[in-house]
Amino acid sequence: MVKQKTIKEEISLTGVGLHTGKEVKMTFKPAPINNGFTFVRVDLEGSPIIEADANYVVNTQRGTNLEKLGVKIQTSEHVLAACVGCDLDNVIIELNASEPPIMDGSSKYFVEAIEKVGTVEQDAERKYYVVKEVISFSDEATGSEILVMPGDDYQVTAMVDFGTKVLGTQNATLKSMSDFKKEIADARTFSFLHELESLLEHGLIKGGDLNNAIVYVDKEISPATMESLKVAFGKDSISVKPNGILDNLTLHYPNEAARHKLLDVIGDLALVGVRLKGKVIANKPGHYINTQFAKKLAKMIKIEQRNQVPTVDVNQEPLMDVNKIMSMLPHRPPFLLVDKIFELSEQHVLGLKNVTMNEPFFVGHFPDAPVMPGVLIVEAMAQCGGILVLSTVPDPENYLTFFMKIDNVKFKQKVLPGDTLIFKCDLLAPIRRGICHMQANAYANGRLVAEAELMAQIARKDKA
Repeated sequence: MVKQKTIKEEISLTGVGLHTGKEVKMTFKPAPINNGFTFVRVDLEGSPIIEADANYVVNTQRGTNLEKLGVKIQTSEHVLAACVGCDLDNVIIELNASEPPIMDGSSKYFVEAIEKVGTVEQDAERKYYVVKEVISFSDEATGSEILVMPGDDYQVTAMVDFGTKVLGTQNATLKSMSDFKKEIADARTFSFLHELESLLEHGLIKGGDLNNAIVYVDKEISPATMESLKVAFGKDSISVKPNGILDNLTLHYPNEAARHKLLDVIGDLALVGVRLKGKVIANKPGHYINTQFAKKLAKMIKIEQRNQVPTVDVNQEPLMDVNKIMSMLPHRPPFLLVDKIFELSEQHVLGLKNVTMNEPFFVGHFPDAPVMPGVLIVEAMAQCGGILVLSTVPDPENYLTFFMKIDNVKFKQKVLPGDTLIFKCDLLAPIRRGICHMQANAYANGRLVAEAELMAQIARKDKA
């Protein structure tokens, strides 16, 4: 079992945002299990959190930009690529501005910062999405295509064709994420001269200079453009080297542009929210197609996980029968809605309820067409989750469980007499101070019937 990882302690970097030109401080902080990668805007009231989630992508011009409830994170890809490249699962990234520092235009300094403090394994299993068939996405307008095929590990290949003399066709491949630092991390961002002129006209790349972006000269530089570049970059003189690069910046690799595009793919696909086991091939990748593919993958994974019914042998001896459940839960018939517990770990619980026509609620809930009330399905899931949180105290019989919050409740199918309900509750965060935050799913007849995010707290009976 591969464990989740976070960093051992926090570490900060300072620099300027490429497009905003604003001084920014960024701090990597350890994060709890199942946190994933989250950005925190500490410069805003309430320090709002923006999860690294493909569904929050709002703009992909000159970077992957996220927005949640009006709060923005710009050019997130280099930081996220560093987190994935350093084999991390959970990191909190605090920023006092909307954009991470560009540094030298690569992920190098982020990787070095993470390596300086080190990583630590956490007490939870890493989540993977194992690719079982080819999944693809294409953009007819640009000719770009990205796909993932089955593979034993996460591999990425980027193939680019810029159609210019100075920078034509290039390929780059990362066969193992353990080689990210050595082969990909220091590949810097780049731009063509014609793009640079447009960006300068629109007041962008205010933080750009010749040390954090490679500029390929794909057209003749007019005297007026040369003067504006001198002003923009704060240089007395600017020249074009024989390899077609502006000024005297030396390439780290002949195919540095392709390597940087591969870096971007890794950062953008981090927005899927789960580690992939498969080989990604990206032809003419860009932030738009990368993030559209990430959205497609995330949606497919979510649907597959929802419909992945836990396998339970109802004839096996349960971990807890109804008598053991009653010794732990304060509920009693007719409001005890869990019959058996089959699995119980620090992270999850799996339970069961046999729904019969003898249930008292069928007397009044559509007696001519009996359907189990949805609120009671939620209550049953919560009782199953109550077993999980009560298992953390030595004397559960002395505690009561109380709802704190119910979010994202969805009912998918009717539950009828004769159905067998299977409940699976997974922690979304570690249990602290008796508070349990979990994802709860209910299944019947091989299908998902209900789901909800539940938060509950246990309290001693003498203090409740």
